[in-house]
Amino acid sequence: MNDALFTRAQAPARGDWRVDWHTHFTTLAGAIDRLVQPGETALTSFAGEQSDFIRFNGGKVRQTGQVSQGRLTLRLIDGARQAYSTLDICGDADQDLRHVGATLETLRAGLRDAPDDPHLLYDTTSWQRSTRRTGRLRDPHALVHVVAECAHGLDFVGFYAGGMLARGFASTSGSRGWYEVESFNFSWSLYHPSGRAIKTTYAGDNWDDAVFARKVQEAAARLPVLALAPRALGPGRYRAWLAPAALEDLLGVVAWSGFSARAQAASLSSLYRLHAGEVALDPRVTLTEDLDLGIASAFNEDGYLRESVPLLREGRSAGQLTNARTAREYGLAPNGAPANEAPSSLAMAGGDLAEADVLAALGTGLYVGNLWYVNYSDRMSCRLTGMTRFATFWVEEGRIVAPVDAMRFDDSLYSLLGEKLERVGAQPELLLSDSSWGERATGGMKLPGVLVREFELTL
Repeated sequence: MNDALFTRAQAPARGDWRVDWHTHFTTLAGAIDRLVQPGETALTSFAGEQSDFIRFNGGKVRQTGQVSQGRLTLRLIDGARQAYSTLDICGDADQDLRHVGATLETLRAGLRDAPDDPHLLYDTTSWQRSTRRTGRLRDPHALVHVVAECAHGLDFVGFYAGGMLARGFASTSGSRGWYEVESFNFSWSLYHPSGRAIKTTYAGDNWDDAVFARKVQEAAARLPVLALAPRALGPGRYRAWLAPAALEDLLGVVAWSGFSARAQAASLSSLYRLHAGEVALDPRVTLTEDLDLGIASAFNEDGYLRESVPLLREGRSAGQLTNARTAREYGLAPNGAPANEAPSSLAMAGGDLAEADVLAALGTGLYVGNLWYVNYSDRMSCRLTGMTRFATFWVEEGRIVAPVDAMRFDDSLYSLLGEKLERVGAQPELLLSDSSWGERATGGMKLPGVLVREFELTL
């Protein structure tokens, strides 16, 4: 989390740090409609939040703060020319209207000398879409007491972010989109005197004290294992259970380009061979950009409505994410993908391995809770490398017996979700994005864990 975000954004004159961003955005969009000149089109995107942030150390509050912020991206289009600017808005109508008016004048002046954009494409239809979902979040003061009670006697270090997230879109052709949800994301570690720790996350839009307490208790129950002498493994291939968070670490890197239509057209996709039909994954692997999860807005910055997109079906390519510019350049049909063509709501279908049976099904091998520093070692083979960390344990005959020293792995996703895949977890876990660089992010993944016959450790 950027520490600068712990200072309050400039609040309206009434002194209330919270802003009705929906009403304010609607007001600004209406003003922009009136300010554009004949022949011009304006596309306006909004990102805002009203968030509470709390850092914990030793089970006690180390830092707390509130953020109310809004950011507007204004694009002015005249024929095949476009210019854009991103500006922070404070929630005061008069001040923000003056700022928007001045920005439009600056963009208009810039268009006079701007060249035509050969790949400009945007939606010109008129539509209306609104999603507003109220969550059940703990009051920050009450949350502190819940944490203190559940973490009593534990070296609890964590970071909580929760509150309202909003995204908006408006065009001078009449389209209006609004997405507003209340959600939270809490990640924490329980530290052992050995210096090792167990990391846990809890995220969603309906806080439950009992669920949080259970997660803390489950992690605390594994602390005694960290006191045991760590198991040092040599390089080799080991049977392994990759928990949902570990699979998220792998797919998070692959998502940079693996499902992008542009990357595929330019032969840069890490899943190029899969989309080209040269290889296939296990038939039990089905991946979807699933907008029905409701964790991301169903419209993009080019004014296109978004629908769910099948990406992999029964182990084979079923589609890619196509932004408007990519569609224009390569003669494709846009499907509402954002500019980076990365999934924002990636979901994988579950299998038949119940959570209670994971250790027994693993037998002897590695339980991998999460990974870190994941990156490509061979992009075109979709080969990934990274490190295991504290949440990796050695299991014998269905029982966790020791932590494992950090090891580097190097393996191909084609293999892990292909010939090495043995079982798929029955219950996919919703893993919301915990990014807060500059602003809290929307989106995330819903993934099961996977049991693989081999996971390659190199050193």
